[in-house]
Amino acid sequence: MPRGLLNWHFPILNNHGLIGRGLKEVEHVGHSIQYPRITFNADIEEGSILFVKIGILFITAIIIPLFIPRRYVPVDPKNQMPNPNSEQTASIISILTFTFLDNIILMGSKVTHLRADQLPPLADYDGAEYQTTKSFPHLDVFSGAKQRHLFFRLMRVYWKQYSFLAIFLVLQTVAGFVSPIGIYQLLKYLESGGTDQPIKPWVWILWLFCGPMLRSIFRHLYNFISSRVLALTGILVRQLVFEHCLRMRFKAETSNTPESQLVTGIGSTATESVAADTVTLESEETSATESTTRESSSVSEASTVVAHDPSLSSIVSTLKNDTKAKKAAEPPKDIEKQNDANLVGKINNLVTSDLNSIVSAKDFLSLIIGIPLNITLCLVFLYQLLGWSAFVGFAVMVAFLPVPGYVTKIIRTAIVEKSTVTDARIQAVSETMNIIRMVKLFGWEDRMAERLSGTREAELLLVWKIKFLNCFYTIIGAFIIPTSITIATYGFYTAVMKQELTPSTIFSSIAVFSRLSEQLSGVMYQAITMIQGKVSLDRINDFLQKSELLDSFLHEKDCSAQTAVLVSEDVHTSTELGFRNASFVWSLDDEKDNGLATPSSRTFRLRIEGDLLFKRNAINLIIGPTGSGKTSILMALLGEMHFIPTTPDSWFNLPREGGVAYAAQESWVENDTIRNNILFGSEYNDARYKAVIKQCALQADLDLFDAGDATEVGERGLTLSSSWIVDNCLRGDLIKDRTTHNVALVSPVADFVVSIGTDGKIKSQGNQVALAAKQDPELAKELEIDEAATALGEEVIDSDPPQKVGEGKLTVAEEIVEGRVTWHSFKLFLTSLGGNYPILFCVIVIIALLLDYSSHNFQTWYLGFWASQYESHPAPEVPVYLYLAGYCAITLSTCVLYAISYMLAMNGSIRAARTINAKLIDSILHSTLRWLDETPVARIIARCTQDIRTIDSPLPLTLLWTVDGVAGVLTKLGAIILFTPIFLWPGLVIGVLAVLLGNIYLKAQLSVQRETSNARAPMLAHFSGAVHGLVSIRAYGAQDRFKNELYTRLDHFTRLSRISNNLNLWIAVRMDFLGAGFTAALATYLVYGPPVGASNTGFSLNMALDFTASILSVVRVYNDLEVQANSLERIQGYIDIEHEPKPTEEGKPPASWPTSGDLRVESLSARYSRTGPRVLHDLSFHIASGERVGVVGRTGSGKSSLTLSLLRCILTEGEVYLDGVPTSSVNLDALRTSITIIPQMPELLSGTLRENLDPFDQNDDAVLNDALDAAGLFALQEDAGEASLSLDTKISSAGGNLSVGQRQIIALARAMIRGSKLLMLDEATSAIDYKTDAIIQRTLRTQLAKDVTVVTVAHRLQTIMDSDKIMVLDNGRIAEFGKPADLLQNEKGMLRALVNESTDKEKLHELAGAH
Repeated sequence: MPRGLLNWHFPILNNHGLIGRGLKEVEHVGHSIQYPRITFNADIEEGSILFVKIGILFITAIIIPLFIPRRYVPVDPKNQMPNPNSEQTASIISILTFTFLDNIILMGSKVTHLRADQLPPLADYDGAEYQTTKSFPHLDVFSGAKQRHLFFRLMRVYWKQYSFLAIFLVLQTVAGFVSPIGIYQLLKYLESGGTDQPIKPWVWILWLFCGPMLRSIFRHLYNFISSRVLALTGILVRQLVFEHCLRMRFKAETSNTPESQLVTGIGSTATESVAADTVTLESEETSATESTTRESSSVSEASTVVAHDPSLSSIVSTLKNDTKAKKAAEPPKDIEKQNDANLVGKINNLVTSDLNSIVSAKDFLSLIIGIPLNITLCLVFLYQLLGWSAFVGFAVMVAFLPVPGYVTKIIRTAIVEKSTVTDARIQAVSETMNIIRMVKLFGWEDRMAERLSGTREAELLLVWKIKFLNCFYTIIGAFIIPTSITIATYGFYTAVMKQELTPSTIFSSIAVFSRLSEQLSGVMYQAITMIQGKVSLDRINDFLQKSELLDSFLHEKDCSAQTAVLVSEDVHTSTELGFRNASFVWSLDDEKDNGLATPSSRTFRLRIEGDLLFKRNAINLIIGPTGSGKTSILMALLGEMHFIPTTPDSWFNLPREGGVAYAAQESWVENDTIRNNILFGSEYNDARYKAVIKQCALQADLDLFDAGDATEVGERGLTLSSSWIVDNCLRGDLIKDRTTHNVALVSPVADFVVSIGTDGKIKSQGNQVALAAKQDPELAKELEIDEAATALGEEVIDSDPPQKVGEGKLTVAEEIVEGRVTWHSFKLFLTSLGGNYPILFCVIVIIALLLDYSSHNFQTWYLGFWASQYESHPAPEVPVYLYLAGYCAITLSTCVLYAISYMLAMNGSIRAARTINAKLIDSILHSTLRWLDETPVARIIARCTQDIRTIDSPLPLTLLWTVDGVAGVLTKLGAIILFTPIFLWPGLVIGVLAVLLGNIYLKAQLSVQRETSNARAPMLAHFSGAVHGLVSIRAYGAQDRFKNELYTRLDHFTRLSRISNNLNLWIAVRMDFLGAGFTAALATYLVYGPPVGASNTGFSLNMALDFTASILSVVRVYNDLEVQANSLERIQGYIDIEHEPKPTEEGKPPASWPTSGDLRVESLSARYSRTGPRVLHDLSFHIASGERVGVVGRTGSGKSSLTLSLLRCILTEGEVYLDGVPTSSVNLDALRTSITIIPQMPELLSGTLRENLDPFDQNDDAVLNDALDAAGLFALQEDAGEASLSLDTKISSAGGNLSVGQRQIIALARAMIRGSKLLMLDEATSAIDYKTDAIIQRTLRTQLAKDVTVVTVAHRLQTIMDSDKIMVLDNGRIAEFGKPADLLQNEKGMLRALVNESTDKEKLHELAGAH
């Protein structure tokens, strides 16, 4: 253990020599006196001088060393902290009392909010990078750790800490029996009147103070260490999952799983399928080896040479056989399939909810050490008091043990089911939020809310089931078993053993029985928590061990040779780029050797026969039909696909000595500035950077932003001119000496051309496209379209850029609420609890809890009353069975009252969880597009997952405990005052002090907790963003940079969470001190004040112990409640946002509206926000029903703004008439369901193709197939064979397993099914091949009804030159509008200028009908 860590854990070790010698001196002097002034008959020879000696020795030997600050010991002497955390230099007494946090408490009490930069820095030994470096050799199998369950690997890392935790747990347990001994001795003294009692009573009173304080010190030292261990565990687990994601294969996940399992690694299986050309992340079943030699950073090595090893085929065969054997023994279950289908949601769940469950299960030592030791000491103590009757009670306890064990099994099953359903809900929420713009444009808000409500109801059903089982479990553990033990023990003691129950016996045993009840309840609670933690730990462990990895990380456990990645000296030199006799699949199917089968029977395998060597220092072109596997060649080179050698000399190679640059078909950018996204970790070189900006045509776009390249960007990008790219980028100096893969537009400058067919085989390779066309007739047909389209498409009219935002911020910083949690936020929860009668609901619950505690107090008094009967009656005259029956009746009433209050509260909590989630989802779905632009999706998902989880369980339970604690304080204080009225004032003083302490603590804690909550979102956003860009990150070899960024964000989060945990201990120590002082004062009064009787004294002392514990509990729990209510604030903040107008009865249009596509616009102006500038200025035009209109204009002209304004997605002025009805008077849902827009990048849902075409099941299959046929899908895939799409084809999230062209056609078919009279198309042909473009354009011209109006926002002129009319926009105004032929006659017209700039203006004139 490092010195810093050791010093942190146990600072007393710093001064152990001095303190040890002092203790020996104190012991030596102590031998000279025996019980000084403790016993009634003590005789001290030295008199008072002896106590002076002891005092001086105690101060010099123990007290002074306790207050000496410690020396800061850095973990890295070369990199010391300039300002160490005060925890690292705090004295022993400061650590024990947590006074090193006083500065934070005082600062928090003086300001409305403590900012993160005002808090102490993170201790260097808690840094994420240091902890990862130190722990991964024992934790990560790829860093040398043994292959075993994650729990044992974590224990290997923290075995020393948990050893000390066990010691503190034992000391804490033993200290807990000091108070019962003190009560017993005090009552014995009162019963005997002081006779035959050698020890003075003030000694036992001191025990009542010191016992709780010792227990408090040991307990909080235990919590101090365990909370830190759990904070560090969060670092390690998140880092472990993140690094594992960097090793996983990136492929398309669908919502179903084939029965056949896929071999993915050593002894592994997979349950997902994938199609060609498309990739997304997937989790499968694999088993890692005990140690590996390749790190994730291996992709940045000088070269990746992968050769065939003779043993590979036999190994794969063996793996297949092993997998089949596993399948026979353990067939896949539906629940496992669902887990795999919801992988994205599952990963989010792993690092949030599952990690929280593991943290909650941190006290597992209590279950295996603390609780058994407590029960054993309870039995020993009871045996000393009640003799053999204690073992009768023990026998009853043993007899009941199978019952909670059975309930535990049921609870575990329910928790596993809930975890799966929660994964599905999070996946549904994440997917919905990622396509929320499409949801709003289509008017699907209410229907998507219903769909999400369905997944939520399934989850809440299991939440209710778990809560009900918890209630039943608690009744068994807290009432039935303890009561049965008490009745059996007292009954046997009085009825069989014929012994008398004295106050000292009964009240000291009551304290022990209460402790025994706590332990049994603890078993129940800890068991449930352990089950949840075990389930979550298993899920993370399965994810780490059963995920399909890249070939780079697949190794045979018992094989001496590498099985997948071998650097061979016999293959060609590492400077060659290409393949030889190589075959690739997305995963190795154990049922078929010819490729991967998806649930829709689509198969794909990339086959390269012979050599395919790309030219170095040249432009290489890969061509082929849609879905043929062009992207797959790149993925295979990058090592993303599974390599299957076909001959002994099979290999492939990607040289990396000069670095690799990769541009994905679908752009992926970080949530960072434009400059940082361009640099992507490279050093800034001004000359080169400016050259890049120029050759990529970015300068004009950057000029539109106030902050230029310092502007933040999200997932949106800039559309660039293709011809500009060819002329200025591919032919420019920056691309010189590089190998590039691009689309058909670069064929004039390509030096090497590779053609691939729909079957995944290489058709031809050479230096001419014409040669490839001769060998592939299908390609030849497509190239005819390409040549014409390329000539016509040179002029690109750019899309609208993001709106200008000052200081480069496209997103608004997350707001941090200051001060206490507002009543407005609490009201959201409280009103949701009671439904239509919230006040009545709260009153009933409070009354039930007050009656429950009153019954519980009466139960204790009743036992004292029973014991007092032996003082006035002989034992035979005391009706034992009558008193036992009365005790049973009181206990039963207590149990019933508890069950009623708990179930009422839990039913209310389910109601609140349902209501709040519905309000949140409804609020987000009906928000404005402006708000969505300003709010990152990660923040929205955090509200819908992490914060909703708090609403589901911790918050309602904490609220119940708070009300329960207040009821306990009031009833117990009332019981104390009943016998000792004078203690009303001390009780009030204790209460006031507790409130004051709690208040100043809470001001600091709320600030820290809010900062902690806000620190979580960036950490998870970085995690999520990196997962989405894994292919690009690995291609650039940027894994280390992303790891380091995660280190930084983890450090920030850990720093805040550790301070928050320590603040909890600060308040707990002080509340324990107040409670112990109150109990000791009450005991002093009862002993030395007016006599009230032994029974009443015992009852009062028991009530006092419970009272002080209840005060502490109320303060702690209420503090937790306010901290957890931060989730209420965060949710309330997303409910109180700007919304679009709600539908009204007056806004419902006629059922047949619209009957035509007639569109008339009058003086239309628009802006994105109320204070923002106008983006459209007084537009007026008329489009007749059935006309096809093209909208063109340069960047920033307002094209996209026009489509949004027609759908009322932005603020508008003026009027728009559709079929003669003003759209401003129509409900938004009716308007948007009557108009269909096809965005440039259409968004799809995970599920079947049928579900994407008809998400709400409103049409039969015949209609859907007709729409697909009319949209041209079947014509596109005439030669696709088994790879063709059908209605049952599984679509992955966002359509990840389809090409862009296929997605566009599906979106067009979806629009045709909707039957809208107005169709708006944000033309996306710049991102798809020209055959697909031709099919889409033909469909728009011939397959739509005659009365359907089509408005096309064009990015290339050839797609709209044959339109009925063309609208040219300029700076938000209509520059020209009319027939293309007429507009081209205007020599000064903008359209004519655009056409004349084209290299083939004659063909454009021909299309327009102008000659």
